[in-house]
Amino acid sequence: MSAFRNHRLPALAAVWLATRALMLWLLAHDVLAPLGRGGVSREVRLLYFHWYGVLSQGAFPEGDRLWQYPPGAGPMLLAPGLLPGLTYFTAFVACALAADAATAAVLARAGLRPGRSTRGAWLWVLGLPLLLHIPLARYDVQVTALAVVSLLALAHRPRAGGAFAAAGALVKVWPALALIGAPRGRTTREAWTSAVLTAAALLAVLTALFRHPFDFLRQQSGRGVQIESLGGTVLGLARHAGWPGTARYQYGAMEFVGPYTGLVAACSLALTAAAFALLLLWRVRARRWTSATPYDAALTAVLLFTVTSRVISPQYMVWLLGLAAVCLTSRHTTQRPVALLIVAATAVSSVAYPGMYGEVVRSTWTGCALMLVRNGLLATAAGWSFVRLWRSGRSTAVPHHRAPGGQERHTPDSRPSPNKTVTAS
Repeated sequence: MSAFRNHRLPALAAVWLATRALMLWLLAHDVLAPLGRGGVSREVRLLYFHWYGVLSQGAFPEGDRLWQYPPGAGPMLLAPGLLPGLTYFTAFVACALAADAATAAVLARAGLRPGRSTRGAWLWVLGLPLLLHIPLARYDVQVTALAVVSLLALAHRPRAGGAFAAAGALVKVWPALALIGAPRGRTTREAWTSAVLTAAALLAVLTALFRHPFDFLRQQSGRGVQIESLGGTVLGLARHAGWPGTARYQYGAMEFVGPYTGLVAACSLALTAAAFALLLLWRVRARRWTSATPYDAALTAVLLFTVTSRVISPQYMVWLLGLAAVCLTSRHTTQRPVALLIVAATAVSSVAYPGMYGEVVRSTWTGCALMLVRNGLLATAAGWSFVRLWRSGRSTAVPHHRAPGGQERHTPDSRPSPNKTVTAS
């Protein structure tokens, strides 16, 4: 068994090196039409570099409609400037690769533990290149790394798990959902307390060091319906039925403008609220936790919030791949078929952008078909994920153990052991 493990890691490392070399080649040649005519790397070369200049002066971008990120994004964009001897673009890509390698390493380490699996590491290493060169030109890999570490630390070091989730949430909000499946009792208290304290401390530091840290809220509230969202798919099909709307670049994405777009955006927000209510209902009604439940719940939550969002950018698939990979490190996960749907949706995403993005923007039948398939896969994955999570939480296979006096007996720490099922009271 030890020899088998020793062979798996070099193979994983070799595949990571080969696939990342291919991703770098694609990034270096992204001026080609099938790779986006330079559009993928342009965001780092121009927009991120511009923000870097503003942040270097001790202020967040003020009144910039494209700046829609929490204050934690500031240090993330400043980090490439700390690497000496490199251009900003090259240093940014190096940071993305480092985060990618760190994610693969922690997933592999988790998979080599007794009762675990290296499938998660393989999913990450082989799944990320399906997005071509996009992950290297966005900072979603770095944010996903924080969420992955948070989930893997949660069982044995809940305070660390909470701290990493808070750090990720200050960059892109969604990593806070990594804590939604924390086992009841001590683990939940320690993780959430640590998350709140960490977030408060980091916000205090960022507020002291930078001006206008909350200006992003004004820009975020103005976002409309992105053409790649579920609502955007509906509006794209509506154009073939005579709807007079068009696609326009605003708030950093191609969005639909025209009649009823406000209504579609409001419906998306209502669906997001409904998804949050479903997650709370699961949390209250669940009676059974396994070592995989925190992972499964995090994937379900992010899937639901992604599908109901007004925006589903291609880089969002990086989040889902990372969380699916964490699920697959556990042999108790309920999300294996969901992970396959996410991989399929990821492959379709890279065809839609950058490959055939013009078709999507114009809402041609081909573009609509691509979005219908990609978003259909994501919607199916979200629904199936929640159903499987709900069913796993309703099982009562493990009996309660009661102490004298009719009270349920609890250990000093309610955290589940890696291979043990826990029935919650």
